[in-house]
Amino acid sequence: MALSRSARLGALATAAASFLVIAASSAPKPGADGIGDPYFPQLGNGGFDARHYDLDVAYNPDTDRLDGRTTLTARATQNLSSFDLDLQKLEVTKVEVNGRRADFTRAGDEIRITPRGTLSKGRTFTVTVTYGGVPEALNGPIVFGSDYGWMKTADGVFVACEPNAASSWFPSSDHPSDKATYDIRIKAPKGLTGVSNGRLISTRDTGAGTVTHWRESRPMATYLATATIGKFDVKSGRTPAGTPIYVAIDPVLANSNSVDVYAVTAAATDYWSQIFGPYPFEETGAIVDDMPEAGFSLEVQSKPAYSAVRSESTIVHELAHQWFGDSVSVERWKDIWLNEGFATYAQWLWSEHQGVRSAHDSFLAGYNTRPADSSFWQTVVADPQRDTMFASAVYQRGAMTLQMLRERIGDSAFFKLLPAWTKLHRYGNANTADFIRLAEKISGQQLDDLFQTWLFTPGKPSL
Repeated sequence: MALSRSARLGALATAAASFLVIAASSAPKPGADGIGDPYFPQLGNGGFDARHYDLDVAYNPDTDRLDGRTTLTARATQNLSSFDLDLQKLEVTKVEVNGRRADFTRAGDEIRITPRGTLSKGRTFTVTVTYGGVPEALNGPIVFGSDYGWMKTADGVFVACEPNAASSWFPSSDHPSDKATYDIRIKAPKGLTGVSNGRLISTRDTGAGTVTHWRESRPMATYLATATIGKFDVKSGRTPAGTPIYVAIDPVLANSNSVDVYAVTAAATDYWSQIFGPYPFEETGAIVDDMPEAGFSLEVQSKPAYSAVRSESTIVHELAHQWFGDSVSVERWKDIWLNEGFATYAQWLWSEHQGVRSAHDSFLAGYNTRPADSSFWQTVVADPQRDTMFASAVYQRGAMTLQMLRERIGDSAFFKLLPAWTKLHRYGNANTADFIRLAEKISGQQLDDLFQTWLFTPGKPSL
């Protein structure tokens, strides 16, 4: 069938308009300066996907100066004219993209980098940032009112960065939704050792100091990276089930008889592997430093970091995070109960496993000791707000939610759900809706009322 002249002109106009729309949508443009997390809008960066970090850091405790060189390998997710990295306060001296000098500007904690040419969508590229200065610990109400991040100790530094302090010591896309693998080289003065994530690849004596090279070959959120430096007594080997283990303890704390960190770490790693699914990383362990000013511990990937010798219950909590938080990470920080509620419930499971107290009784102990007018019950666990994201309700009411779920769907479905969750989202990210969907699929039950009551509704639920 032949088209009329007016129809042909109309078709040409439509095609031209479509071409202009496509051309405009594919034109190079800057990547966003944040991923839009409501709690930390400028953390993370748009326009690319981080794939691998190669970190070289040298730290001098005498001057508190850090000198670093970070190479990030990333893939462009749009045609990029420029892009951002997060870096707090440290001075940048040089930036290269694909080995060529690139222009950059600073705006607060953002580095805006402009390569010499467009980075095409789908293209893998490298950006190398040379920087230095005196890192500052962060503080405020977020982490229990404690300093966190890069914290100077008597002989070095204790590095524990949740939620937003990784960019206080290396340039990054500093949000858990943008995970990557890592090589981390730490140059420490003579007599000190740098301990980090993954496996120890090599140790090199430079005369004036020591360089340790660590490799985390599984995807990791930025806040889980560490470069803790100090004097350490190291014990390594394998757990009874065969997982490599590396435990570093500050000699000041080595004679503490409160808990055998190595033994508990080995036992808990093996037990959680039975309950939660195969251990997700190449090595387990612990970093135990003498840092009394830090009133917390952190689930550093492969080696939880403790600011003192902590209790057995704390150790099993941080090791449970290797599955819930580290391997399966939150999409947005409001879903933090998926980390802390699960790790707290793991403490109840450990107590049950040890024959001390059932998880049901642990639930009742927390439920009965908090009256209905307690502020504890006013936290909305599924969205606890930025400055109260680590409130006790996120931990305890999150764990209570899991016990209520267990009692609703039964042990068979519940203990099928946990390893199914860690397998489905292994090395990735997930949210609360994902968990509810999987729980309903495995149990064959509608569970909206349970989760609405325990996660989304303030007030003390009735039993």
